[in-house]
Amino acid sequence: MRVDLFDFALPDDLIAQRPVQPRDAARLLDVTADGLHDRTVRDLPGLLQRGDLMVFNDTRVIPARLRGVRRGTAGRQDVAVEVLLIRDLGAGRWLAFARPAKRLRPGDGLAFGDLGAAVEAKKDDGSIVLAFEATGPSFAETLATTGTVPLPPYIRGGVADGQDRADYQTLFARRDGSVAAPTAGLHFTPDLMAALAEAGIGSAGVTLHVGAGTFQPVRVDDTDRHAMHAEWGEVPAATADAIAATRAAGGRIVSIGTTALRLLETVARDHDGAVAPWTGETDIFITPGFRFRAVDLLLTNFHLPRSTLFMLVSAFAGLERMRAAYAHAVRARYRFYSYGDCCLLRR
Repeated sequence: MRVDLFDFALPDDLIAQRPVQPRDAARLLDVTADGLHDRTVRDLPGLLQRGDLMVFNDTRVIPARLRGVRRGTAGRQDVAVEVLLIRDLGAGRWLAFARPAKRLRPGDGLAFGDLGAAVEAKKDDGSIVLAFEATGPSFAETLATTGTVPLPPYIRGGVADGQDRADYQTLFARRDGSVAAPTAGLHFTPDLMAALAEAGIGSAGVTLHVGAGTFQPVRVDDTDRHAMHAEWGEVPAATADAIAATRAAGGRIVSIGTTALRLLETVARDHDGAVAPWTGETDIFITPGFRFRAVDLLLTNFHLPRSTLFMLVSAFAGLERMRAAYAHAVRARYRFYSYGDCCLLRR
């Protein structure tokens, strides 16, 4: 499909720079077959049905942005560098993006405060492989004090502060590995979860470590030419069992965010519509025409023009319906992107 079909006008001042407090006070646009309804996240227990199952992504954002220097060598001066870690390759090795990548060569030494690394390789897609001097728990401890929250550039130029360390984690964050938050989960509070449980709405968890694709714009004119980065995910047996039991009882599967949806639909695609226990990587790219098998409802934030995420929600709820919903959201001054408001969509 043409990428320009997913374009729309978005005023810069609608991109949220901080989340609302408390989190469940965010606005929610309820997109139904009979129209658009302005609500808040606190209305969610009344919008779902007893017996529904919410599926959350329990990934945790790591302080993946590092600023430091390339150590000078003979004839070469120190150069300031910025690195975004993308994926743990094991044994202290990480896939990363770097700026300025053109100034780096295999073998170069980098210093990020107390954290040292060497450039092991450069890849065709512009990423690099870094081998860190510290590994295991010592690496994690040093990264926690050296790295910063990898905010996307649309939020304060990507410059995070101490408040973001709390703001950019969901209530469900358990497993380190993401470079971006599964932002639909940011709206949930203990009080809201208690109200949902009281309403007979269940919850279960999956893990998808959100990778660099979140930050990458679509630079081609046709969706068929866009390549997604692979991300690691896991559906535990308990969650697969809960989904099967919900289906058997006539309940609906409610994905909290596009990351959980992408993982569930990957597994369902490979298991004839069923969600089975699963561990692996997915590079699924969902555009209109995709056959959804696992998810019935989707709670998700408002996404940017021409993004893979706006393509996904258009596939889920229909392109024309989503264009109308987003036009309403802009007129009504909903807040967009990671720290913004959300919408509830039906398949």
